[in-house]
Amino acid sequence: MNISFTKKQEEYIAKQVATGEYQNNSEVIRDALRLHKIYRDKVIDDLRKEIEKGWNGPDSTRTMEDIIASKKNA
Repeated sequence: MNISFTKKQEEYIAKQVATGEYQNNSEVIRDALRLHKIYRDKVIDDLRKEIEKGWNGPDSTRTMEDIIASKKNA
């Protein structure tokens, strides 16, 4: 696998290794991917919960025209 990073990203990775928390660049990337998965899973779960609340909630009494008018007046 070949991965390209910007200069700024490379500098960040090197700084993380220099702190001593990581032994090498690969550990930094693996940790970043683990955190990305946790973040992504939470965002998707939160969105699904909000969609479900919308589907299960009461119907709006506003018409489409009301909603469009409110956006134009905002």
